[in-house]
Amino acid sequence: MFTLNNLITSGLFNRQSHQVRIPKMDAITVDQSHVNLSNKSSSPPSPPPPQQPQPLSKNAQKKLLKQQRFEAKKAEKKAAIKEEKKRQGERKRKEWEEKLSSLSEEEKLKMIESRKGMRKERMDQRTEERESKALRLSEAKKHGQNIVVDLEFSDLMAPNEIHSLIKQIMYCYAVNGRSMVPSHLWLTGYEGEIESQLQKIPGFDKWIIEKDNGPYINTFESQKEHLVYLTADSETMLSELDPDKIYIVGGLVDRNRWKGITMKKAVEQGIQTAKLPIGNYLKMSGSQVLTVNQVIEILLKFLETKDWKASFFHVIPQRKRGETEAEGSQEETEVDEKCDQEIKRQCIENIGSL
Repeated sequence: MFTLNNLITSGLFNRQSHQVRIPKMDAITVDQSHVNLSNKSSSPPSPPPPQQPQPLSKNAQKKLLKQQRFEAKKAEKKAAIKEEKKRQGERKRKEWEEKLSSLSEEEKLKMIESRKGMRKERMDQRTEERESKALRLSEAKKHGQNIVVDLEFSDLMAPNEIHSLIKQIMYCYAVNGRSMVPSHLWLTGYEGEIESQLQKIPGFDKWIIEKDNGPYINTFESQKEHLVYLTADSETMLSELDPDKIYIVGGLVDRNRWKGITMKKAVEQGIQTAKLPIGNYLKMSGSQVLTVNQVIEILLKFLETKDWKASFFHVIPQRKRGETEAEGSQEETEVDEKCDQEIKRQCIENIGSL
């Protein structure tokens, strides 16, 4: 039987230890609680719930859909051209093989050697043409008429319009290269998407052309009195091309959205303006807007012929001329336009050769 003395003696109950253990246990409990609270306060806050993307406006949705359609059409057209080239290559190879199969061994060797000779002749001719173009363009940089394409309007154009402008610039360079009297062509104010697209052009770094991604007003700061912005809104009619003047063409595919913007810019900068004398020689029908490459080609043709009328009729398509001002039959005009389209296609395909 356990008595109180036995419990004390056996150590099962020790008032002193009991009294000491209680505060120790409380201290441990409090400290642990303090640690837990400290850990909770130092832990990083939980991230806020992800925000839902803002819905596009109707206008933005239309632009996005238009861009998607443009990209899809572009990819489809590119694939179709590639497939057509492949078919043509296979057809020509089959015709060549069939032609060789009907010949004797001696005739085959002669045919193959003749073909190699013709190919070498074509390559030599192209090399000669490239060297001739390079020489003319180098001379134009020293003595040619200064013509500037102002590319500071990139923020006003949609991606498909920038793409169209890049094609026009490519054609401008190609036409200038084959012109008998090439100009000293400048590209200024290009940055962002336009610069990115230009850098993607094969051989762009080898173009014999002036490139300045700064504004033309800074480039020609010391020649400001010689600057002339060509704009249809000007009241001054251009009669001649002054070799001392620097003519500026606005690089903007605006679809008539930005009427008067080039005139406003020129006035704000305090530089001269002028317009091409188109109305003196023909009446425009339909859209009055000329593309960048059409304006450049008109100027180049005038440098060669010194004849505005001949320059306009050579460049402006039949569909933009008034019926009473048109010269030649409709059939002849259609043939001329098809030839011009073929030249343009070849220029774009071979642009990297210069």
